[in-house]
Amino acid sequence: MVRLHFERELSLPDPLRVARARSVPHLGPRILFFSGGSALNAISRQLKQYTFNSIHLITPFDSGGSSQTLRVAFDMPAVGDLRSRLMALADETVLGQPEVYALFTHRLPRDAKPGALRAEVAQLRDGKHPLLSAVARPMRALIQNHLNHALDHVPADFDYRNASIGNLILAGGYLSQGRALEPVLFLMSKMVDVRGTVRTIVDENLQLGAQLQDGRQIHTQRLLSGKEAPPIDSPITRLFLSDGRQELSAADYPLLKRNRKLIQSADVICYPPGSLYSSVAVNLLPAGVGKAVAGRCVPKVYLPGLGTDPEALGHSLADQVEALLTPMRADAGKTRPARDFLTHVLCDTSRSEAECAAVTERHGVPCLRLPLALPDRPKYDPAIIAELLVSLG
Repeated sequence: MVRLHFERELSLPDPLRVARARSVPHLGPRILFFSGGSALNAISRQLKQYTFNSIHLITPFDSGGSSQTLRVAFDMPAVGDLRSRLMALADETVLGQPEVYALFTHRLPRDAKPGALRAEVAQLRDGKHPLLSAVARPMRALIQNHLNHALDHVPADFDYRNASIGNLILAGGYLSQGRALEPVLFLMSKMVDVRGTVRTIVDENLQLGAQLQDGRQIHTQRLLSGKEAPPIDSPITRLFLSDGRQELSAADYPLLKRNRKLIQSADVICYPPGSLYSSVAVNLLPAGVGKAVAGRCVPKVYLPGLGTDPEALGHSLADQVEALLTPMRADAGKTRPARDFLTHVLCDTSRSEAECAAVTERHGVPCLRLPLALPDRPKYDPAIIAELLVSLG
């Protein structure tokens, strides 16, 4: 047994809470995540067995992979992480919309020749592609309208290799809805019966910026992640919003009112595993996030990533916690105690006792070591994490 928020004791996971949530997932807890990337997708798939009410506020500032191709083509926010999370939370059973799910998760071949790619795109445009023709009307017509809107506006030199059909549909919806993501995210959620709420933290076409310890500034996410560019060789000291060239004031990009209401309704707030800065901390930058989090008196937990995170170069576990607290304190007040924003750090037993003790000593936040990882690789066990979070709710 461990002592948690509000001085109540729980076993982690709590079998009674887990069983109750599994029996009535439509009444499950409202667990809110600040996230991006794919690190949370396996946990999200597991979580929908216990609650249909999880909330995912996701960064639209990714600038890598196929998302970057669309950003350049349409001058738009990144949609890849949003689509990925929608699919992770979708009802994949026959009771849902498996044909729509199959279409939204399809990618064009990575190594196909230009002629073959053009032929498949032509099938999609004409509604003759097997994945599209399998979708029942009138949904098929609606999807094709969005898809063709994107195809009508792609540049002549657009690279279709490995292109996500779901991303193209989102892009077409974004363009047809007056360059707004929220309406098309809502529509896609209904199409695949998403078991939760997925929203962009702000509906803005911005970049992520970072100040490095050696004085350099980086102005796009893909230069931080170590995937499409060499890993950074100097620690990150500060994160900020950018237009791709210069720093922007967070006050000019406030948290959307509807997202503030979601934070205010959460039963649990979680800073989940993922790239420390570009997947998690970036969501804490917009004005109003820190105040909203501080104003909600519920368990607020950090699950630090396992393995090596190139963005956390030179960071101890206590430094990683500081990276989360800094943007929220900048918004809500620099003297606010850490526990206004974070009540617990939950670590796998692979973390040393000394690392956990340093978190508590520096920030005054309990740091618990629990067996949370898969036995054969440095990833969290999705079943254990889902049940743990449900127990907190």
